[in-house]
Amino acid sequence: MAEFIMELNDEQKEVRDWIHGFAADVMRPAAAEWDEREETPWPVIQEAAKIGIYSLDFYAQQYFDPTGLGIPMAMEELFWGDAGIALSIVGTGLAAVGVLANGTEEQIGTWIPQMYGDVNDVKVAAFCSSEPDAGSDVASMRTRAVYDEAKDEWVLNGTKTWATNGGIANVHVVVAVVDPELGSKGHASFIVPPNTPGLSQGQKFQKHGIRASHTAEVVLEDVRIPGSCLLGGKEKLDERLARARERAKAGGGERVKNAAMATFEASRPAVGAMAVGTARAAYEEALEYAKTREQFGRPIIDNQGVAFQLADMRTSIDAARLLVWRASWMAVNGKPFTAAEGSQSKLFASETAKKVTGQAIQILGGNGFTREYPVERMHRDAAIYTIFEGTSEIQRLVIARTLAGMPIR
Repeated sequence: MAEFIMELNDEQKEVRDWIHGFAADVMRPAAAEWDEREETPWPVIQEAAKIGIYSLDFYAQQYFDPTGLGIPMAMEELFWGDAGIALSIVGTGLAAVGVLANGTEEQIGTWIPQMYGDVNDVKVAAFCSSEPDAGSDVASMRTRAVYDEAKDEWVLNGTKTWATNGGIANVHVVVAVVDPELGSKGHASFIVPPNTPGLSQGQKFQKHGIRASHTAEVVLEDVRIPGSCLLGGKEKLDERLARARERAKAGGGERVKNAAMATFEASRPAVGAMAVGTARAAYEEALEYAKTREQFGRPIIDNQGVAFQLADMRTSIDAARLLVWRASWMAVNGKPFTAAEGSQSKLFASETAKKVTGQAIQILGGNGFTREYPVERMHRDAAIYTIFEGTSEIQRLVIARTLAGMPIR
């Protein structure tokens, strides 16, 4: 187990500086344009692919960093560049992780390369879990997958929503119900290959923030996929469902749910790191503005009303980063989240991003309210962090129930 440290090593610093350079030189100059266009920034994704940032190898190297700091460091720098473009770059990773976590070696080798494409023909992938009536309440999921034994095919029907890259993806990973009686333990994940009949894009959402990231509904109407597209395979699924049924009979259902919740806990620090990146970007803009903007013959940072805000902003950002790093280290090293440390990091960082970006607008005054300055966009982008990957209210519920030793439903 790696020792918990609060400073990046030399190799990590080199990677951080490399990503920061891409964020500063490529992402930032393009941010306002793609926010206005509300379209997937394909040219920027291609540039990321050319230098190796948009690739499975890059994320795998960061994910397997024994210190746990690789992923949060990368997320912070990319989202410092621009949240919408960054989400377009990392969104495919959600689907790739779903395959890595549940797929066979053959499935991993077959489908993940198709998710990314190549430098000359970049592709994206989509992870489809949320539904119109099943966001935080995953047990309410309605999308069904029925096995056609005669043809060795699965038939999928339902509607997914809030899917990053939904409908434009080369490969879709879809979570569906295979046994409704088991609630969230009766779910399975499926690969929907490119150009499969019956899958279509529904509504594309026009969003408040992260507008360079494509978000849409995915409609599944009698989508037939080969049996080999069930992640993990039929035998593994049947064994898992049998164990879940036995546990349910023995009254162990809540324990199973808590084990599943631990998986979500481990992924939430990455979202916290995204929020830290956006907050830091807004703070830096506000700090520079406060040092150069003069009113009444002196820089506005000389006024306590501004200086104290900046002090609080920096303190909150540093505190958020430390919570994210602690939870990330715990996740990589198998430390139990006895106080819901994953949710703690996501909650505090998300709320910090919303507050800090708002304070940045206040410090810039009228300029901050215009699109000539990036803090307006950063403030809009920051709103998503308290919503996706579990709302702030859900994080507080998870933390409170964990502290009380209560089941997390």
